Amino acid sequence: MTARGQLVVISGPSGAGKTSVCRALKLHPEVEFSVSATTRAPRLGERDGVDYHFLSRDDFQRRIAENQFLEWATYAGNLYGTPRWPMDQALARGRTFLVEIEVKGTRQLRERGVPGLYLFIAPPSIDELRHRLQKRGSNDAAEIEQRVRIAADELAAARDSVGGTPIYDVILENVDLDRTIDAVRRLLWP
Repeated sequence: MTARGQLVVISGPSGAGKTSVCRALKLHPEVEFSVSATTRAPRLGERDGVDYHFLSRDDFQRRIAENQFLEWATYAGNLYGTPRWPMDQALARGRTFLVEIEVKGTRQLRERGVPGLYLFIAPPSIDELRHRLQKRGSNDAAEIEQRVRIAADELAAARDSVGGTPIYDVILENVDLDRTIDAVRRLLWP
């Protein structure tokens, strides 16, 4: 009989480094990664079913009504959600199931009492976050400022709790990406 796996939830503002951390963790043979669904348009090089499941708003809302998501949220005008069934299958096989979601989604999981390790990746500062978003070159100035405002709210919400339980077990400041990745690996595989 295989031991039950572990859910690992990673969140952080756009540009904080959470996707890079997840990309590094996906290389571990025991990790399965959740492919989220979204209504936003694909970025250059993103592939449907690999980077995201790109859905129309109508299709996404139908799936919400059918309870097909573990969690879902609206972020920057688009819908994002975590399909439920891949996690259940991975945990039953004893695997680490990695989910990259926003703070609102994490709060939903905590409110539902979903067990796991909840990590928040924070930028060193709002100014550094703005610089990282500008360096990406994939958003215009108005979108960057919207993401910075959202990030400020997420940074404050990351310290909240649900029923006396902190939303996040660990908050890591990502000053140096390689060190942040090493710190997360030590948390998962001490």
